[in-house]
Amino acid sequence: MTAALFVFYLLAFVTVAAAVMVIAARNPVHAVLFLILAFFNSAGLLILVGAELVGMLLIVVYVGAVAVLFLFVVMMLDINFVQLREGFLQYLPVGALVGLVLLVELIMVLGTRVVPTTAAAMPRAAPEGVTNAEALGRLLYTDYFYLFQAAGVVLLVAIVGAITLTLRHRPDARRQDIAAQVRRRPQDTLEVRKVRPRSGI
Repeated sequence: MTAALFVFYLLAFVTVAAAVMVIAARNPVHAVLFLILAFFNSAGLLILVGAELVGMLLIVVYVGAVAVLFLFVVMMLDINFVQLREGFLQYLPVGALVGLVLLVELIMVLGTRVVPTTAAAMPRAAPEGVTNAEALGRLLYTDYFYLFQAAGVVLLVAIVGAITLTLRHRPDARRQDIAAQVRRRPQDTLEVRKVRPRSGI
């Protein structure tokens, strides 16, 4: 067994174990920490096959933004997870059925693919003489350009929808009126008084 194959099996085992603990952990904060561990090991697997840019993006975007944001939201909201778990048994048959369907699909997908046994047999993520970022850019902006733009439009619609759903107009909030500011005259806002010495205003 080569060193690269040993590192692959080690990272894969830790990733699967961390993913199982994300589901099995009772404390949501512990679940987020296991999720971060799974992201780090997934990034290690991507670096192992030569996709350095995607691995670093996984750490920066998911660990640095999504997982940390989720952790802070869970800690700040103080959700009663005991109350949420009370109806767990009534959804158990549906969840088990969905899990069984996903398991069958995964077995069918894995049965049609040939898994390489050595790291040398794994395909390179980028052609020779081309950096990983350049190869990914060429692929995104040539073959998958329209899909890439469509994904950007979907994200833009999601951002606008989130802002629209969370925007609340409060009648007591003070807002800026540009027209009133433009129409304002010095006589409306200033009052000139003649102050005598030692008399005050």
